[in-house]
Amino acid sequence: MARIVELREVENLLSRKNKGRIVLTGGCFDILHVGHVRFLSEAKKLGDTLVVLLESDENVKKLKGKNRPVFIQKERAEMLSALRSVDFIVLLPMVESDGDYSDLVMKIKPDIIVLTERDPLFEKKKEQAKKVGGELKVVSLTETYSTSKLGGILGLD
Repeated sequence: MARIVELREVENLLSRKNKGRIVLTGGCFDILHVGHVRFLSEAKKLGDTLVVLLESDENVKKLKGKNRPVFIQKERAEMLSALRSVDFIVLLPMVESDGDYSDLVMKIKPDIIVLTERDPLFEKKKEQAKKVGGELKVVSLTETYSTSKLGGILGLD
């Protein structure tokens, strides 16, 4: 079972000792679905330790709309922690700026940052990977899954 950690614990937990290649990804992961599971499984295959940055409830609401998240951050973290592919889940506070994310990436110093081809922050993540001397990897899934689309079907938007 993955460890759920607060932001302040990250540096100590992710020291290079015994962690191997660190893979970093992040997201909302509200209404966990097969697309999330496949994405995280593919991300884990790229390294030894998979770290997931989990967005705050406030940021999910800002990004996805007033009826979101469906599950609060701690519940989303609990679901993610049950996945074999995930090693650490970092509970993010409300992150206000790109600089805050960049600072966090600098603390974690991942070898690989993983995203999907649809990630709207592709260029920013590319810069972050370059700053830490890591790689940016895109995990492509043949089918498109979207919690937001599912939310529309369920009347959550």
